[in-house]
Amino acid sequence: MTDDVRNIVLGVIAAGVSAALGWLARTYLWRRELRRKQDFFGLPSHSECLLVVNRDPGTDGSVHRHDVFALLELSALIKDCDAHAQILSHDAARQGFGERTEYCVGGPGSNRRAAAHLRALLPGIRVNTDREPGPDRASFSIGTEHYPLVKGVLEHVLLARLSIGADARPVFLLCGQRAIDNQAAARYLTRNWRKLARTHRGSTFCLLLKVVNSDAYGPDVVELVADVTRIARTPAPAALPDAEHATG
Repeated sequence: MTDDVRNIVLGVIAAGVSAALGWLARTYLWRRELRRKQDFFGLPSHSECLLVVNRDPGTDGSVHRHDVFALLELSALIKDCDAHAQILSHDAARQGFGERTEYCVGGPGSNRRAAAHLRALLPGIRVNTDREPGPDRASFSIGTEHYPLVKGVLEHVLLARLSIGADARPVFLLCGQRAIDNQAAARYLTRNWRKLARTHRGSTFCLLLKVVNSDAYGPDVVELVADVTRIARTPAPAALPDAEHATG
């Protein structure tokens, strides 16, 4: 074998080894990222989860289009985790939590399941569910702070990951003042899950987000107002006469 042939053979072998090592490294990193994502979202491979959807109270019971968009964004991340989703209406999801991961979309005024989760897991939050027009309609009360709805200009949404134990599957709650805010929360969750996973390390959290100028920007401009986990998990004083508790 001449030196030239030997050099060519060695070059081919080196290129093959480099390609194999690169593929193994990329595969390792991809699998590690997938495991992190599955752990955060509570979605092991081939697992089942629930998508609990509300009903638009202003219609004959159909799902608002922005809630449909939120479901689509959540469905995409569920598929990325190699899991499967079952879609249930809020009034048909009569079961406990912790056995299967759950994504609950909508506020207590249109989603009974969300109302139950707020009462059981986030008792420090009040949501005004009065359907009559008024300045406090759909407002949030968290501790001593009050967050009114300024439709199309400044709106709020709760994004929570709730767990009752280390071995229990989490419940993700997307509770907005309007349907577009639910979509904004879903988008924020899919875009920022890595940061949330690092910050909260798989524990329960409840974030208050604000959706800025949805009339102009839709669900895209979302800002973190505060981490309200501690306050939200502390039972609130009795509700004022003009504000209905979130689970009322």
